[in-house]
Amino acid sequence: MTGTGVGSVPFRLMLATTVLGFGGYALLLPVVPLWVADSGEFAAGATTGVLMLTTIITQLGVPWLVMRVGYRVALGAGLVLLGAPTPLLALSADLAPVLAVSAVRGVGFGLLTVVGSALVAELVPPAEHGRAGARYGIAVGLPQLVLLPAGVAVVDAVGFAALFVAAGVAPLLGALVVPTLRVPRPRAVTRETAPRAGGAAVGPLMAMLVCSVAQGGLITFLPLAVPGAGLLVAAALLLTAAGALLGRSVAGRLVDRHGMGGRLLLPGVLLAAAGMGLEVLAVAGGGAFVVIGAAVVGVGFGLVQNDALTTLFAASGPARYGSASAAWNIAYDAGTGVGATGLGAVADPFGFRAAFGLSALLLVVAAPVTRVRRVVTGRTGT
Repeated sequence: MTGTGVGSVPFRLMLATTVLGFGGYALLLPVVPLWVADSGEFAAGATTGVLMLTTIITQLGVPWLVMRVGYRVALGAGLVLLGAPTPLLALSADLAPVLAVSAVRGVGFGLLTVVGSALVAELVPPAEHGRAGARYGIAVGLPQLVLLPAGVAVVDAVGFAALFVAAGVAPLLGALVVPTLRVPRPRAVTRETAPRAGGAAVGPLMAMLVCSVAQGGLITFLPLAVPGAGLLVAAALLLTAAGALLGRSVAGRLVDRHGMGGRLLLPGVLLAAAGMGLEVLAVAGGGAFVVIGAAVVGVGFGLVQNDALTTLFAASGPARYGSASAAWNIAYDAGTGVGATGLGAVADPFGFRAAFGLSALLLVVAAPVTRVRRVVTGRTGT
């Protein structure tokens, strides 16, 4: 292990590039659909859909690319592709050019997400993977916590063009940091370093998938499910993100200091199920349940995010950190997309109570599958 821990300069620089990259991503996520809103609701949704589609397709190929060009080139390319095309959005609000820019940005975002989370494992020793994952989660979550709700307000103040430039500059500033970032060369896969995950990957990936389905549906439909409660819904969505940061931080300490790697997936999934159950009550008229349920979902998913990532790293081995990172990110992004589309298909004919209730049921049914029999992270070693 070439890293020197969570306090090392390389790890801190990686976190800085993550904040800048995710800042450019989060700032525009609610704004680009607004930019093309005159083309209709389908066009607005398509901008996010294309972004996430190219993100997931790219994530599938990142481990192969990293083996050939290294982490630093892949990370720098991701930041450039995420940032450089963004100011071009100001040239036209027509759907075709906006989708083209969104597609390129999705490629960059796919590179950034997989390389960033893989470097969590590469830059620190296994005994610190839990805390490293928590700090990476904060670097990912804080820009979204602040900038997702701020984007629309800022565009009203400064206009679309200025916001597009700012969102493009942030990842490019991160790209300027990359040449100074000392990272290890990816390890070649040999018979001795072949993946060890096997069945141990099923639990973490299942937990990530069902929790991201729940959160994706919650974020997408809560404003529609509780109409006329704008401030309450805004507080609920804010607490979902804050709860996830709290959950990841707690999980990092429990994994590293108490050897609980793999043991937080089941309680995290059950917490998320309880939160979605509270949202069913919220739709029926229980105002306080809107906020409480959203916060509980966030904490549960935060526990799962950190524990799933560190468990996958430990089970896969150093030669497969990139593949473990790709699988984790794909489960996250694919689940978010399924939550938005699948639960929407349920809500259309049956209502939001049915959609949120189905998500809670899915979490409960999947919970036994998320149990990891052999703890492989934290103080128990790798």
